[in-house]
Amino acid sequence: MIELEAGDAWMTVHPDEGGRIGKLEVGEQPLLHFDPGSGPLGWGCYPMAPWAGRVRHGRFTFDGSRYQMPLNLPPHAIHGTGFVSRWEVLDAGRDYCDLQCDLSWPFGGIATQHLQLDEHGLTCILSVFANARPMPAVVGWHPCFMKPRRAQLQFGRMYVRDHESVAVAELVQPKPHPWDDCFLEPQAPLRLHYPHLTVTVDSDCDHWVIYDEQDGLTCVEPQSGPPDAFTIGGAARLEPGDMLQRQMAVRWAANREESSGK
Repeated sequence: MIELEAGDAWMTVHPDEGGRIGKLEVGEQPLLHFDPGSGPLGWGCYPMAPWAGRVRHGRFTFDGSRYQMPLNLPPHAIHGTGFVSRWEVLDAGRDYCDLQCDLSWPFGGIATQHLQLDEHGLTCILSVFANARPMPAVVGWHPCFMKPRRAQLQFGRMYVRDHESVAVAELVQPKPHPWDDCFLEPQAPLRLHYPHLTVTVDSDCDHWVIYDEQDGLTCVEPQSGPPDAFTIGGAARLEPGDMLQRQMAVRWAANREESSGK
C-alpha cells in the first residue's frame, strides 16, 4: 500500500488490489466507500481497462474473430482486467505515484497510471498501449463515492439499457433516478455536495456512467466509450505502438455557505 498526502488531503493506493485508490479523505470527510471485504467491484476508485462497463455475455468480435471474456458479473463481463490485476510501482513520492500492469486478455497490451494529489484535488491519467497485435480499447475510472447530501448530475442524453441491463445503440432523454446508466453531454459541472465540501468530477472522456441505486454510495464514472462498446461502437482501435489515454480530475472546495457561517 502507498500513502499520499497534500495539504489536508490523504489517500491510499493499493497496487496489489487492482491499482486502485482505497481511501481518499479531505480533512475529516471520507470521499470514497472503503470496504475491501465486499469484493473488487464496489470500493475505492479503480481503473477500468482495457474496457469499461459490461460486455454482453462476455462476447465480442474483432477483426473477424470471436472472443469470450470471463464472466465476472454473470451473465456478463465487466470493467476490464486491470481492476483485479497486480500493478507494478514504477515511481512514488509524497504526493504522486506511477503504476503499470500487463493486460491479461488475448490481445496483450500494457496499462499505466499516474496519480497526482494536491491540496485542491486529485488528477488521474490512465493509458493503454497495444504492443504485439491490434486491439480494441475503452478506458475509464470507477470512483465509488460516499453518498453525497446532494448531487448535481445533469446530462443531455442517455443510452437505452435493455432487459439484460446492458446499453444498446439508442439514445433518449435522461430518465429519472435511480440510475445505472450511461450518459452523454453534461449540462453543467458534475458535483457532489457533502456537509463541508463540494466535489467536482471532470474528465476528457465523453461518456459517463452514473450508478446511484445502492444505499451509501454514488458512482460517477468517466469512460472513453459506452458499455459494450466493442459491439455497439465507441471503442478505440489500437495498432501495435498506439496509445489510448484519458484523464480524470476530482477537485474539492469548502462549501461557501457553511464556511461563511450561513
